[in-house]
Amino acid sequence: SRHLAEFWMIEPEVTYINLEELMDLAEKYLKYCVKGIISSRPDEMKLFDDFVSKGLLEKLNKVSENDFTRISYTEAVKLYNNKNSPKINWGDDLSSEVEKYICEKIFKNTTIIYDYPKEIKSFYMKNNEDNKTVQAFDILVPGIGEIIGGSIREENYEVLKTKIIDNNISLESLSWYLDLRKFGSCPHGGFGLGFERLIMLLTGISNIRDVIPFPRYPNHCNC
Repeated sequence: SRHLAEFWMIEPEVTYINLEELMDLAEKYLKYCVKGIISSRPDEMKLFDDFVSKGLLEKLNKVSENDFTRISYTEAVKLYNNKNSPKINWGDDLSSEVEKYICEKIFKNTTIIYDYPKEIKSFYMKNNEDNKTVQAFDILVPGIGEIIGGSIREENYEVLKTKIIDNNISLESLSWYLDLRKFGSCPHGGFGLGFERLIMLLTGISNIRDVIPFPRYPNHCNC
């Protein structure tokens, strides 16, 4: 109900920004989208609130008005393990069930988890000084799960080349990406907002296949 094989993303990329500023930008952008729809389409939003998802407007107003909770991956694992069994290990990728528990049960709020282990994130994300985690974050919304994922990118050519090799990725296949750094770059970061998941949030529709005109998902057109 939350995944498609083909989907749309809104992907801003910003120069000279750090992780804290990038999380601020992502939070402000999501709130901007929610506030904009509520104010510009009141009749349609009332319809969704009345007939699709009771309490939708109250939920959306909470998203747009309240500060998002922020917690590191390490803190999130400790919090989850304190209240649940079986435990998850540091370094495990967080399942959708774990993410749902953290934002819906523990905080009851839109939640940003940041500083993930480098082994479970993409090679292009910039390492933290501990060399164990990367400057990455996800935004989790109650009822939806992850809606935004972002990171600070590694702009140093030699570091990026080493990370590609360490991840057993062909240097030749990413020569174009390396060249962007080899011939001059700058510190930068960005995030991706899943457009269909944004529509799910705004409408209260629970299945992602119902918010895209031509849904494509695994095994849907077997012959």
